[in-house]
Amino acid sequence: MINRRKFLTTSAAVGAAALIPKQFDSLSRAQVTGIGSGRTVITILHTNDTHSQIEPLPANDKYAGKGGVARRATLVKHVRKENPNTLLIDAGDAFQGTPYFNFYKGEVEYKTMSTIGYDAGTLGNHEFDNGVDALAAAMKFATFDIVSSNYDVKGTALEPRVKRYVVKTVGGIRIGLFGLGISPVALITPTNFKGITYRDPIETSKEMVKTLRGQERCSLVIAMSHLGFYKNPRPRDVGDGQVAAQVDGIDFIASGHTHTFMEEPERVKQPCGQETLIFQVGRSGIYVGRIDFTFSSGSLRGATGRLLDLREMNA
Repeated sequence: MINRRKFLTTSAAVGAAALIPKQFDSLSRAQVTGIGSGRTVITILHTNDTHSQIEPLPANDKYAGKGGVARRATLVKHVRKENPNTLLIDAGDAFQGTPYFNFYKGEVEYKTMSTIGYDAGTLGNHEFDNGVDALAAAMKFATFDIVSSNYDVKGTALEPRVKRYVVKTVGGIRIGLFGLGISPVALITPTNFKGITYRDPIETSKEMVKTLRGQERCSLVIAMSHLGFYKNPRPRDVGDGQVAAQVDGIDFIASGHTHTFMEEPERVKQPCGQETLIFQVGRSGIYVGRIDFTFSSGSLRGATGRLLDLREMNA
């Protein structure tokens, strides 16, 4: 275990020593800004289920030596240099999985995420492993927005810190972000979820879209979801595919919980016939997902997505 003080002040900064992935293909400044065409590209980078994996994965893991926050920090820095119109978000379960969480109870995870430059994240079930008060204490180290729309935290220690939604204006485009958490039943110890009320994610999503599209006038609506992705869902499963198929107006769901390694985003038809993109990138920070949304004269014209493979990063 490295020295605590030294780690907390330097961990994410060491990413500057890593190289850029070999397969990374850049956009030119003209492509990003649409100089002379009214075109803007908004890049969304996203992670899920990083599970306290601060260092590269250990030798007994299938992905030994891969991942870790240093490589992610370097990658994010490179993408933001390429396209300043970039948001970095997380779909939950940043906690639990290595001794960093056992010893520091979320402080290290939120400090490194803040240093890397996350803009927003939602709550997974493992964020509650030490209870509501411990989670609230860890949130003091997060400089990014923490968003949960279907966990009603009113009256708890989380109320001053957790938002139902946030709006970011990037490249002149208003982007609405909301968060969905999984049912706590059989996943979160009731005493660790005390005072919080779980709301139906589909009805919550409809409410959030109405607010973000109408009241907040957002041109892009994104859900950070820890519901899970189920290719062959059972009747009781309410995952991201079910939300996308029943709710109009969500452009992208950054998915988490099921540790699903997707090679490319899934496209699901909404009731109105439009498409919602769903992308989940496994676990432990091995991959970062990237979605590029193209706007012309303020209107969304298209979206593409792909994996950014941190296994190609070399120390």
